[in-house]
Amino acid sequence: MKKILNLVFLFIGFLAVGLGTVGIILPILPTTPFYLLACFCFAKGSPQFHKWFTGTKLYQKYLAEFVRTRAMTLKAKLGLCIPVSFILIITMVLISSWTLRAGIACIMVFKWWYFTFRIKTIPSKIPPHKTVQEDT
Repeated sequence: MKKILNLVFLFIGFLAVGLGTVGIILPILPTTPFYLLACFCFAKGSPQFHKWFTGTKLYQKYLAEFVRTRAMTLKAKLGLCIPVSFILIITMVLISSWTLRAGIACIMVFKWWYFTFRIKTIPSKIPPHKTVQEDT
């Protein structure tokens, strides 16, 4: 029974990685929650897959800092929110259904609210400036 459960977790983990990766391109699918689900499933299904997934560039780029600190820089927040909002606005203009437009508007409001009030903003890591001493 445990082996079957582990296989189910691995299947869901790979499915979540696939959906999260598609979410990088399609703003309707949220990338981060799918990657978090994949991380959880891989941790439950196989320590080797968990180690592999947390070492991937996708995890490092989109999740590592957030998982570690539960916070994002303003630049990271805007880098996620602005392009997604732009594509959602274009979608709203192109569709004729008022119901779908209202749904997309609700998604946009929720996304901005969540990123503004639920995810802590941390300062950007600015490398220290080197000072040059002048000869006097």
